Amino acid sequence: MPDNMPDHVSTYIGTATSRVDGRAKVTGAAKYAGEFTAPDLAYGVVVSSTIARGRIASIDPSRALAVEGVIDVLTHKNRVKMGSKDDDYRDDVAPAGGAPFRPLYDDKVHFNFQPVALVVAEDEDTARFAATLVEINYHSESSATDLHARREQAFKVDKPVKPRGDALKALAGAAVRHDAEYVVPIEYHNPMELFAATVIWRDGKLIVYDKTQGVQNVQQYVCGVFGLKSEDVQVLSPFVGGAFGSGLRPQYEVVLAAMAALKLKRSVRVVLSRAQMYGLCYRPATIERLALGAHADGTLAALTHEAIAMTSQHESFSRNDIGWGDVLYRSETSRATHRLAKLDMPTPGDMRAPGAASGVYALECAMDELAVALKMDPVELRLHCYSDQDQDKGLPFSSKELKECYRQAANAFGWTQRNPEPRSVRDGRELVGWGMASGVWEALQMPFATRILMTANGHVEVASAASDIGTGTYTIMAQVAAEQLGVPLDSVTVKLGDSSLPTAQVEGGSWTAASISHAIVNAADDIRAELLKAAQAMPEMPLQGLTPDQVMLADGAIVASSDRSRRVAMADAMRHAGMDRIEKERGSEFEDDDKHAHNAHSAVFAEVKIDEELGVIRVTRVVNAVAAGRIINTKTAASQIMGGVVWGIGMALHEEAQLDHRFGRVMNANIAEYHVPVNADVHDIKVIFVDEPDRIINKMGIKGVGEIGIVGVASAIANAVYHATGKRVRDLPITLDKLAG
Repeated sequence: MPDNMPDHVSTYIGTATSRVDGRAKVTGAAKYAGEFTAPDLAYGVVVSSTIARGRIASIDPSRALAVEGVIDVLTHKNRVKMGSKDDDYRDDVAPAGGAPFRPLYDDKVHFNFQPVALVVAEDEDTARFAATLVEINYHSESSATDLHARREQAFKVDKPVKPRGDALKALAGAAVRHDAEYVVPIEYHNPMELFAATVIWRDGKLIVYDKTQGVQNVQQYVCGVFGLKSEDVQVLSPFVGGAFGSGLRPQYEVVLAAMAALKLKRSVRVVLSRAQMYGLCYRPATIERLALGAHADGTLAALTHEAIAMTSQHESFSRNDIGWGDVLYRSETSRATHRLAKLDMPTPGDMRAPGAASGVYALECAMDELAVALKMDPVELRLHCYSDQDQDKGLPFSSKELKECYRQAANAFGWTQRNPEPRSVRDGRELVGWGMASGVWEALQMPFATRILMTANGHVEVASAASDIGTGTYTIMAQVAAEQLGVPLDSVTVKLGDSSLPTAQVEGGSWTAASISHAIVNAADDIRAELLKAAQAMPEMPLQGLTPDQVMLADGAIVASSDRSRRVAMADAMRHAGMDRIEKERGSEFEDDDKHAHNAHSAVFAEVKIDEELGVIRVTRVVNAVAAGRIINTKTAASQIMGGVVWGIGMALHEEAQLDHRFGRVMNANIAEYHVPVNADVHDIKVIFVDEPDRIINKMGIKGVGEIGIVGVASAIANAVYHATGKRVRDLPITLDKLAG
């Protein structure tokens, strides 16, 4: 077992434990940001711009103010004082380059759907009606929102991916070459819960309920924008109805709600409409160009990857699209370039597996095309090119069970029965195709802190400012605490999503499970040491001479690891010491490891059936085998992978924001016309967790599973579509017209 972990069979860690917050969610007891209330609550509705670039010439709120029940109309002309420096608006995960957006700051319009006014009324219906009466005139300027039209103006981004050898020369001399562009469109997060903030005014102090993935990030941001002290702003987000990265940065609804509360000196709620959600962040449209050169035996001589992505005019947002080839495959030479094109759009943001979802899609489709050119099985090609180290960093992996992922997924899928010839398999009127792809993500960990309070009657409270965005953080915190402290799961209460609690990073990057678990283990170690000290002071002294590392907490007792008969009830030890509670706070305290690369890996196999006459594509089977270290909760982890697969189906076949570039406006800004997978689109999904002991990455061997589930899914489906039809579609989503064209 890893250090500091009990040497007995786990009671809770590694089990399929149901969500401890599940009952609250299904009964409606769980309250979200737009559901908290106050006696003096007013309601704000945002007025959005209708141009993509220009200035506000005039705002006339008189008709809105004449409506009974309207309290005020806030604009850049009558707002409260706001920060004047870019750093006042910079949050913990803001891009390093550029100037963050300032809501209602001045008359400049940076993008369509930008907030330009806030109507505040005694009730929401009145505010919504009055918002339609605010008259705004603009000085419109020409705008650019088409990445393809601006690709030549894209500038190079400094990405830490080093060139290796002369890739262009090696490519030119390769026995087999493949060179193609792959396109990912703008995609939106579309969480079920709309972005909302309820700001409770209490004698100059603000209690802020916000939809966010980081309450302390929002607290720092609100304080910066309005020049407030941290003790005067408390941010809470006990439940989040999905975010997927859209809540990493503070969104403008929290600024507008706080602005109105500060001006009116009363509580205010602001809830965005579904259409206004399309004025927030998104996965940026990206053009990915891959060139692969191979020897006749299938080993890689050259790998080049160029990404051209979009960003806003005011910030330079980018993620790692281009470095995944060096992590997955051995190549004699490589070259990678990332470019950005500035457009009149909101700043893009992180969206499940940012960079990897797009970059690995292109890489894995290119690998499939290379396999076709080599007349080689796609799995065999990947095994020929398998890399045991991160070639860019020159480091071995702390663990990499990708070969085992290939093996187990291929066996479960029945891959050996595949006929490699396109259009060779039918099921009635449908063409059948099989495709596969690799997946990879970073195994990240961040500094988190946790406070544990344990009472003499055996109740445990675990507290951290961490968020649970629906991934199961409440549950894994309870599992780890119950395991480490030797108490029943239902004796553990978890408090999170409160900026006044011990420090936590935003919940993103698949780092929360590993990070928070280790903080809990460390705090539990301190409690175990204090309990042992109390037990050793008792007259009977059954644990005398033992150190904290020689005992564990199990079944409500302090127990000698080597002799289970030597034990003292925790309650007895605490009562004898006169303690009614023990409280300890610790951080995750990871040791730096610069000698290994840390990644999670997966192998995705997909089956599609395509109606040859209608072109309708069904994804009938997906097998996703994941190697992500030690799995804390097999039930919630499998749910995360299944959710990623569903999202990958959407990425491959459905999702695409349609812009009218004349106006820079998203035309399908709703979930009726912006297509996402529904129940009828999702069939058989099998999740396999490959055993991957990792004694290097951290003492519990945990890697995250939030992001890895989507990576490779879109490419596996695209490769299956080619196998079924013989037609290669390289721009997502794969729709009927593209198959027919």
